[in-house]
Amino acid sequence: MSGLKRTTEKNMMIFSGRAHPELADEVAQILDQQLVPTEAREFANGEIYIRYEESVRGCDAFVLQSHTTPINEWIMEHLIMVDALKRASAKRITVVMPFWGYSRQDKKHRGREPISARLMADLFKSAGADRIITVDLHADQLQGFFNGPVDHLMALPILTDYIKNKYGDQELAVVSPDAGRIKVAERWAARLGGAPLAFIHKTRRTDVANEVVANRVVGDVKGRMCVLTDDMIDTGGTIVKAAEALMAEGAAGVIIAATHAILSDPAVDRLKNSKATEVVITNTLPVPPEKQFDKLTTLSIAPLVARAIREVFEDGSVTSMFDGHA
Repeated sequence: MSGLKRTTEKNMMIFSGRAHPELADEVAQILDQQLVPTEAREFANGEIYIRYEESVRGCDAFVLQSHTTPINEWIMEHLIMVDALKRASAKRITVVMPFWGYSRQDKKHRGREPISARLMADLFKSAGADRIITVDLHADQLQGFFNGPVDHLMALPILTDYIKNKYGDQELAVVSPDAGRIKVAERWAARLGGAPLAFIHKTRRTDVANEVVANRVVGDVKGRMCVLTDDMIDTGGTIVKAAEALMAEGAAGVIIAATHAILSDPAVDRLKNSKATEVVITNTLPVPPEKQFDKLTTLSIAPLVARAIREVFEDGSVTSMFDGHA
């Protein structure tokens, strides 16, 4: 037996779908890695074909895909990529989804509705995923939907550091767009030096998506620069109405800050013409040139994702990245 040579060297390999190659390139560059060459194409009927152009046997695979528009197509590609790795004998497969598609469908509001966020977790498990890395989930309970480790990263330090550096000399207030996200707003307030809290009491129509009926500000925002935080901006209706309500209450200005910029129409027009001073987002989702505008600032999530990948690969602690508050 002494003549047998065994190798225990681990092999990191990073794979990217076609949804947001710029983010994957940046992550790979930080990790001093090359993205694995991948053949990806569609058959005539729209079915997706994936084949890796290098051996992946025994590797520690990290498969990065942003669930952006057209979301169903990119999720399907992501699943097929995982399946291809599983069948090619990758040792461990970590799905990196900066934005978890279908995350808003995390519970039943009315009878006969699906819980699509749970279905997503089940699909990736069935495809062969061992672990998920994601950023700023819409609801914390999504971590329990996947039968395996879920590393829930937070863009909070990236966003708050930018706001502190730019607006730190002004009196700030942190505003939650609804009562349900007040705990997240408390974390923001702590990072911004104990800024006071406020929230928007809103009535949302259950029969019409993305429509808010009324807004009322709870808390003192008069004369303060308000940091209006949310996990995502989709059509922009909720956040723009909240900004209007804050200005009507005498706020000195409004900074909109969100992790995921979905920016479905007519979000760009709404934000561009809104009362907000600045809209600060991250690049968890791609923002094409036609959706960029003067008030928009995009911060890179790549260093955060790259560090999480390195911690997972080296069997380190992802939790330590957030001082125990992961």
